[in-house]
Amino acid sequence: MTATTALTAQNTTGVADIHHIPPEFVRKQIDAVFSDIHPGVVKTGMLASARTIEMVAQALKDYKVEALVLDPVMVATTGSQLLPSKAVNELRTLLLPHTFILTPNIPEAKLLMSDGGKEAVDIRRVEDLEVIARRILELGPKWVLVKGGHVPFKKDGTIATTPEEREMVVDLLFGEGQATIIESPYIDSSNTHGTGCSLASAIASNLSRGLKPVEAAKAACRYVGAGIKSAPGYGKGNGPINHFHSMLTLPFAPGHFLEYLLQRPDVAPVWQDYINHPFVLGLGSGELPLESFKGYLIQDYLYLIHFARANALASYKAKNIDDIQAGARLVSHIHTEMNLHIEYCKEFGISKEEIQATEEHQGAKSLFHELSHTYIGFQLLIDLPACTAYTRYVLDIGQSEDWLALQIALAPCLFGYGAIAKQLQADPRTKKEGNTYWLWIMNYVVADDAQALQTESALIEQKAILQSPARIEELVKIFIHATKMEIGFWEMFPSS
Repeated sequence: MTATTALTAQNTTGVADIHHIPPEFVRKQIDAVFSDIHPGVVKTGMLASARTIEMVAQALKDYKVEALVLDPVMVATTGSQLLPSKAVNELRTLLLPHTFILTPNIPEAKLLMSDGGKEAVDIRRVEDLEVIARRILELGPKWVLVKGGHVPFKKDGTIATTPEEREMVVDLLFGEGQATIIESPYIDSSNTHGTGCSLASAIASNLSRGLKPVEAAKAACRYVGAGIKSAPGYGKGNGPINHFHSMLTLPFAPGHFLEYLLQRPDVAPVWQDYINHPFVLGLGSGELPLESFKGYLIQDYLYLIHFARANALASYKAKNIDDIQAGARLVSHIHTEMNLHIEYCKEFGISKEEIQATEEHQGAKSLFHELSHTYIGFQLLIDLPACTAYTRYVLDIGQSEDWLALQIALAPCLFGYGAIAKQLQADPRTKKEGNTYWLWIMNYVVADDAQALQTESALIEQKAILQSPARIEELVKIFIHATKMEIGFWEMFPSS
């Protein structure tokens, strides 16, 4: 439902002319909408004049609109100011105090700050976007999304000074005292016509669906990013994005299946239990009992044998050489990881031969001999089936399901260890000096692990977009079950 404030004569190469709709008629359009279907969220775009802004402010007040997404169309891509100074002042004083989410690009943010008496900010790092957002927030809106498309960054968070350095775009949402950074890969494309309008509209739509501001903004950024990436390439100038890329009814934007998976309400709690398990926290604090770590090293070595088998099976089930090679690389990566286990066990006086004999030995002796003697013996009765059940579950998925299902069953282990290591590395509570387990943690943030994660992520994303919604739900169930089995694996070892 719309109220048109201006008509434009334009194409992909530029705007030839603008015809302003009289504010009185714009008000009639607004009244027609509200008298029939009362909107849950209102989004504004180009308001064009001070008189129109005054009229819109009054209409919003009359209809008691609380959820206003304001896209301050003030500065053209060419740098030309679209609003006269008086209109900018009306926008700031009449609309910003009643705005729920404001979505300025960087030139518009600078104009709002300069005319509002705020000091200009020289953008050099990603952190400077938060400085801008904080200052604009003082003008009245509850939330500010500073759109960073005009200022691409390098991966280290510093501004790109040459086209070759443009690696990512950062949109920063600030509100309720918290900054949320939304990173997207830089896309070298001329098909960006209407991205600001599309982003604000997507945010408004997401809010109307019940999403909170952070989730609404993230989903909108993904929507627009996918629209740019899949743009049809119309016109001789700045072509439009593809607004229909998600008409397959999949619940995630292309290339963001894993992000969607981990944020699902049925996955997120299980995933958090996994990556914040007491065993993990004990590694970070250095307080995990050494005997538990020794037991973990041995059992994890045995598990990795089956993990390697499963990845070899994935290569067998693959249909093209790239997927086959990816599986082979992962097996090689696992072999390297197993050698790390051997080296660590040597430090504790445990030989490779003892490790390889453990499974059969514990299967016979521990279940029958140690059960009646110690609490640890009772633990082994529970733990050994937990390890066996996990490996057999993964292999059973590999036998009975397709390539993608097997990858999803393997994903909690592959992605979980990387996420845990990164989380512990960044956590100020992690003990780094004198921590027996610090070197072990660092093994999972090295380049080899990062490359394995990147390879696997890319393969899963390529296949996920080809699935039906029903199949996605089946894959989610496999992921949840495998994650719970990872938790069960760590339950084998006392954390205190």
